[in-house]
Amino acid sequence: MVKVTSIDKTFESRKKRVKAVNKVSFRTEPGEIFGLLGPNGAGKTTTLRIIATLLKPNSGKAEVMGFDCMKEATEVRKRIGFLTSDMKLSGNLTPKELLQFFGELSHMESSVINKRIRDLASYLDMGDFLDKRIGKLSTGMKQKAAIAVSLIHDPEVIIFDEPTNGLDILTARTVTEFLKDYRRQGRTIIISTHIMAVAEKLCDRVGIIFNGNLVENDTLKELYTKFGDSNLEDVFFKIAEREGVTDNA
Repeated sequence: MVKVTSIDKTFESRKKRVKAVNKVSFRTEPGEIFGLLGPNGAGKTTTLRIIATLLKPNSGKAEVMGFDCMKEATEVRKRIGFLTSDMKLSGNLTPKELLQFFGELSHMESSVINKRIRDLASYLDMGDFLDKRIGKLSTGMKQKAAIAVSLIHDPEVIIFDEPTNGLDILTARTVTEFLKDYRRQGRTIIISTHIMAVAEKLCDRVGIIFNGNLVENDTLKELYTKFGDSNLEDVFFKIAEREGVTDNA
């Protein structure tokens, strides 16, 4: 379970002050995929980084499995798998070597690490490149490796920031099916995306965020009923129009 209560985050520099997240609140449950939807710069990534203990909010509170993301960050990190769009794998290590390294960082036993590597490689169809150097892998292969790294410790909560961004259709399908299977296992899953088709395929509930404000938080069915439409992209644009958000916002 993840609970976010009135989190605020402001970034300041000498020239300007930007309110990235404004009193955002939502809750997610085990066996559910919650989608945080919005245009680039809306506050999605900032919100996820606060939950993942990488950023501290100016005010408000985020909790994972009952642990405070600020006060009990170590306990939170044990329980989450966080994939960020900024996670760029490179270098001479292989995916297998990376997975072994991060498994050891999580204080896992060697036998458990090896089993997790086998399971994830099978799950994500990584067998053909598990022992190839990261620098020689395609974008899709690197994304699969990054997903495996974020899940090596078998987390209860999965937080993926734009998990299918830049992927070809086959790799994107592998990722979406993988997340559906983890939902069936009763995991708590949060994704951010600006691709409405991905949200429609995956999400049980969505929160729509513009300019740091969470303006809707509901099931897809309830949003369709509320806005008289059965297409999430059309609903999204109706909400944007209501909020006065334009292409230049």
